[in-house]
Amino acid sequence: MASPCEVIFDEINELELHLLAKLITKEVWRIEDKYSRYNPLSLCSKINNSGGKSISIDEETSALLTFADQCYLISDGMFDITSGILRKAWHFDKSDNLPSKQQVDELLPLVNWQKVRFDDKSIELPSKMEIDFGGIGKEYAVDKIAELIKTQTKQPALINFGGDLLATKPRNNKKPWCVGIEHPAFKNKSSTVISFYQGGIATSGDTNRFLIKNGKRYGHILNVKTGWPIENSPRSVTVASHSCIKAGMVATLAMLQGTDAESFLTGNEFKHWIHRD
Repeated sequence: MASPCEVIFDEINELELHLLAKLITKEVWRIEDKYSRYNPLSLCSKINNSGGKSISIDEETSALLTFADQCYLISDGMFDITSGILRKAWHFDKSDNLPSKQQVDELLPLVNWQKVRFDDKSIELPSKMEIDFGGIGKEYAVDKIAELIKTQTKQPALINFGGDLLATKPRNNKKPWCVGIEHPAFKNKSSTVISFYQGGIATSGDTNRFLIKNGKRYGHILNVKTGWPIENSPRSVTVASHSCIKAGMVATLAMLQGTDAESFLTGNEFKHWIHRD
């Protein structure tokens, strides 16, 4: 998951805790091993190295691809899981090393979700193109762990994978869960505390991934149509929804709106918190 992961139980006995810890760890690693582009043996890598050939997929993968397709349509093509290949030009390491226009332009023809063909049994990805589940994978894992926990215990739990959260139910004392939103300008200092009883919360932002050149900040949320960072986007957007994967999708869609992030969220009546400079 490329981030600290934790599950907090309101009350639980030691024996039940050890059993759940094993089940949760096994499921998280299953998802990581299956969908991480960093793992050369993952299904994601197998698809990316297919050379244009059809690759068999299962129901879980088909459902994730269908969700990605919905994100693409809702965002008018701005949320595109084939855009991860732009990382070959962009390295958001807090330096001032911007890619050249030529470097970016050479990759743009490889960013086009509409060229991908899939159904419930197979996927065909054009040669040299790639898919990247990074934009939805962690949130998906949070939701899957929540489902697993609900089948094993009645105890309330808070899942936190790198700041993407889900509470399975209210705490036993009927009080809400409380979490802090880290202000992007002040690391390790929470400027906002959210109280909620259940559901998902996810944040999208450039706190840790950005470049600065001649005083201008370039965040890692890219406009897939130009290959360059979105202009005038918030530093971070946090959204609450019934699931973590939906909250994450909406938070990213809001970042893609740039200047219009607030009006997008307000107009669609999403509970949200935004930080700008």
